[in-house]
Amino acid sequence: MNVLFAASECAPFIKTGGLGDVIQALPKALKKAGIHPVVILPKYEDLQPEVKARLSFMTSLTVPVGWRKQYCGIETLEEGGIRYYFLDNEYYFKRHGSYGYFDDGERFAFFSRAVLEALPYLNEKPDVIHCHDWQTGPIPVLLKAHFSSHPFYQGIKTMFTIHNLRYQGVFPKSVLSDLLDLSELYFHVDGLEFYGNVSYLKAGIAYADAITTVSPTYAREIQTPYYGENLDGFLRMKSNRLEGIINGIDTDAYNPKTDDALFFTYEDYPGKLKNKKALQEAFHLQVDSGIPVISMVTRLVEQKGIDLVLHVIHEMLSLNVQFVLLGTGEHQYEEAFRHLESQYPGQVSVHIYFDEALSHKIYAGSDLFLMPSKFEPCGIGQLIAMRYGTLPLVRETGGLKDTVKPYNEFTGEGNGFSFTNYNAHDMLYTIERAVWFFRYQPKTWQSLSERVMGLDFSWVHSANAYIRLYEELCP
Repeated sequence: MNVLFAASECAPFIKTGGLGDVIQALPKALKKAGIHPVVILPKYEDLQPEVKARLSFMTSLTVPVGWRKQYCGIETLEEGGIRYYFLDNEYYFKRHGSYGYFDDGERFAFFSRAVLEALPYLNEKPDVIHCHDWQTGPIPVLLKAHFSSHPFYQGIKTMFTIHNLRYQGVFPKSVLSDLLDLSELYFHVDGLEFYGNVSYLKAGIAYADAITTVSPTYAREIQTPYYGENLDGFLRMKSNRLEGIINGIDTDAYNPKTDDALFFTYEDYPGKLKNKKALQEAFHLQVDSGIPVISMVTRLVEQKGIDLVLHVIHEMLSLNVQFVLLGTGEHQYEEAFRHLESQYPGQVSVHIYFDEALSHKIYAGSDLFLMPSKFEPCGIGQLIAMRYGTLPLVRETGGLKDTVKPYNEFTGEGNGFSFTNYNAHDMLYTIERAVWFFRYQPKTWQSLSERVMGLDFSWVHSANAYIRLYEELCP
């Protein structure tokens, strides 16, 4: 079966968040299971020069964007056994960054239409087009509206995956005819209409043959008003076609036994402690294996629970813990953490940038990984942390609830620590509890650390769930 992944980012070529990791790892897992996946992406300016040098030009075509006729070049390369196609248009994509431009509605209307126009020129005809997030949301409706009578496109099915419902690609009603070349027939409450505007994400939900999201709990949550971002009623209506499939991680890229980004590779708790000591030294923290290191590798945005952390950070630091943070985001959060580092020299280490290799060192050298998200469709940080033997401390939401089971000292079950309410003092109480186990039950802590290192968070189970859905679409 041929599956075309249409997405706006894919590591290692271009990545702004977890979506890039998924589009890198899931096709690899599907290929191992016998599916033939290919990936199609915009050709961004920020692609590394060595990637651009490896691209082979295939052909060019003209893509209609409303009344416009736009150039589209198709270029390709193969990486790790996966074929990647890049759609080239300098007017739309020869600029730094991926999103956040005034004309994003036009840029991704072009990309969505270009994906469909390019299909006859690719090496293989897809059985399923697997679309990801709002940037590719128009593909299912454009397929039905403009290509359904064309013989080549008959039988092609679409799947749409919601990675984060908060980002919906909402644009003025004028894009309907001006960019998508769709009639008023598609502008209604069960179509693209969203409070008087057009939602690209809703287009994907409305017209795809199957809908998925990235964890079972998030699939349930987004059908409620609190998490539903004003689409909960529409998602309840589509619930018979909505399934939550938990993300995995690339267990080859994140492997403490072979990871050359670490200070030391390791396969047991004593090896992890060597990395902790090296991390403390590198970050000018007091070198003491008895002081728990609490870390965050995160975007500094409200969704990630940053407000909770800042609300009780002084009480948390009074527990004689060390705090390490890596990430960028909103200015006020960046400044707050910089100020904390100056207040607590030798106890707080803050790095307001992103460095992939450094993130691996932090995962490996920490004792506790903090992820108190307000909402979290899946979350990858907690999975990576466990891979390196670092116990996660999370709020019970979305994929965090699905992957982190709270430690029960009476039964010995569990793989981390969690709290239910979005409340700073509930979080602080859970941190105090975790620190108590770290200090007073070190053997328990070691066994938990080695237990989570052995858990399987690979893509194998998730890939099988996607294959089942593909086969239901194309029996």
